[in-house]
Amino acid sequence: MANDLIAVYPGTFDPITLGHEDVVRRAAQLFGHVIVAVAAGHHKRAMFSLAERLDMAREAAKPYPGVRVASFDGLMRDFVVSCGAKAMVRGLRAVTDFDYEFQLAGMNRSLMPDVETVFLTPGDKYQFISSTFVREIATLGGEVDKFVSPAVNQRLLEKVGRLAGRTP
Repeated sequence: MANDLIAVYPGTFDPITLGHEDVVRRAAQLFGHVIVAVAAGHHKRAMFSLAERLDMAREAAKPYPGVRVASFDGLMRDFVVSCGAKAMVRGLRAVTDFDYEFQLAGMNRSLMPDVETVFLTPGDKYQFISSTFVREIATLGGEVDKFVSPAVNQRLLEKVGRLAGRTP
């Protein structure tokens, strides 16, 4: 492990899933410092506010002393450079993710030639989990407790209840 290297793991984390948590764990084994970078503004409409997503990510990062959580707005390049990171971690679930992630890595290399993109895959049981699927299943009344931590599951139940007008 390179204890002095900083890696940034960016995403919307809306919500953070067990797959994301597995990638954080794997990254923490490789890098001395990992920053889970929660995107403030994004082209996707988020179910959870930035504050809620930061809280969930901080809870997920607690077991890992070298991991911290921060938000960013704007160009990822500016955030990564300001942190002094030498690596950007990207999670790959399936081959369908690869084309987009490969193009993104090429663009990032052009913007940040001194920063490497490292692709990590979550464990087998997490490879098909996505935040989008989790939100959709939860919104339609399905159970998502095997895809997210108990704390995130509780937040999802509360959020879906509020959105459906079942709770204040």
